Amino acid sequence: MSQMTNNFSKWYIDTIQKADLIDYTPVRGCIAFKPDSYEIWEHIQAEMDKRFKETGHRNAYFPMLIPESFFQKEKDHIEGFSPELPWVTEAAGEELEERLALRPTSETMIGHLYSNWIKSYRDLPVLINQWANVFRWEKKTLPFIRTSEFLWQEGHTAHVDEEEARKETMQMLSIYKEVVEGLLAIPVYDGQKTPSERFAGAVDTFSIEAMMKDGKAVQAGTSHYLGTKFAEAFDIKYLNKENKHTYVHTTSWGTSTRLIGSVIMVHGDEKGLVLPPKIAPTQVVLIPVGPWKKNPAIVEKLDEIFAALKAKGIRVRLDDSDQSPGYKFNEWELKGVPVRIELGPRDLENQQALMKARDEDEKVSVSLDAVIEHVEKELEMMQTRLLEKAKAFRTENSHTHIETLDELTTHLEKSKEQETIPGWVLAGWCGDDACEETIKEKTKFTTRNIPFNPPTTKHTCLNCGKEAKHTVWFARAY
Repeated sequence: MSQMTNNFSKWYIDTIQKADLIDYTPVRGCIAFKPDSYEIWEHIQAEMDKRFKETGHRNAYFPMLIPESFFQKEKDHIEGFSPELPWVTEAAGEELEERLALRPTSETMIGHLYSNWIKSYRDLPVLINQWANVFRWEKKTLPFIRTSEFLWQEGHTAHVDEEEARKETMQMLSIYKEVVEGLLAIPVYDGQKTPSERFAGAVDTFSIEAMMKDGKAVQAGTSHYLGTKFAEAFDIKYLNKENKHTYVHTTSWGTSTRLIGSVIMVHGDEKGLVLPPKIAPTQVVLIPVGPWKKNPAIVEKLDEIFAALKAKGIRVRLDDSDQSPGYKFNEWELKGVPVRIELGPRDLENQQALMKARDEDEKVSVSLDAVIEHVEKELEMMQTRLLEKAKAFRTENSHTHIETLDELTTHLEKSKEQETIPGWVLAGWCGDDACEETIKEKTKFTTRNIPFNPPTTKHTCLNCGKEAKHTVWFARAY
């Protein structure tokens, strides 16, 4: 049995460490991002930021410390986050008059400031995003997926009415889906969260959900319509065209560095990390082989290829270290580099090189005259392959035939006996919170979302058998 199947968590941690993505720190649940993992985040950040700005959003920055009284103004919000809040109680050797929380999210601070910034309908909409770190003191941590401190972006917008705010909410969810599928090659289901799973203080929460290779779900991004809840709590009013004061409608939306963990869990294999070309810190590695040190023409040719690839905007490295070729092959595979080019004396003589894609088993010979063209094509093809492979895996492990809780229990028992992935289940739900809780207690499956376009429609509730109000994805989740 493979390590991925037998102990997925160990495989995940081993993959991260062998790829040299992080280091642990003395602070529980806080990791240091090493250059490769941070560069992956930079590529995600760049694409997201471009999309945000194209839709009229601007970046700003807000304080990390939030007064305790701010949380008390929106009771659902404080109830949702209070177990995870780290507090600052002392500064400069003196106890603070009011405790300050390290932000878990910034709705309260931003709500307070928006009440000063927004006075008239002419001030709307306010379309602001923040790139920041946030803190949630998790009991159980896992690098990238769930840490006490993590990096993210959080958008916070204010609008004249519900229609405009809801349009914003759905627009941002759509952007998340496009980026995660297009950049990270991770297929997602978009849909609405059930009331028990929605963001603390939101009217409606929408999410994109991704399936990992162990069959568990990761919430890859969320977008919230907050109605006037935070506007009322923080007195965010504006003078409308009829000269009347009215509350703004707000939204918030976010994605985080858990996307890095998702990439690892979706595309990784027994050899380690597999990175989609669009986010790989190194897209191509050039390796001289054979007695190359005795033949300067080999490195000269690789230098030429290096310069040509770099001129095309391709992120390329030349590994001319003293390690053996086998060692180098293994190291760069562990790091998930999409394409490897090997060149030795015989290759040079034949005017060809060997090219190996990280997700393919075989090497192929490519003409040195056309090596740049081959690399460009292979990077595009690999990006597409990874998305298609992930879609096929998701389809294979999505179960739409399970209609009752007994059938789900049997399915889980069978999966355990046969050491297979339980995957996700598409089932009906009557809308009763008690049914949702019963399913969770008995199976550890939670509702992921009510998909906008389900593969099929369910008519009876998975738990009680009554008429289903919703067709829902259920899964175990990180």
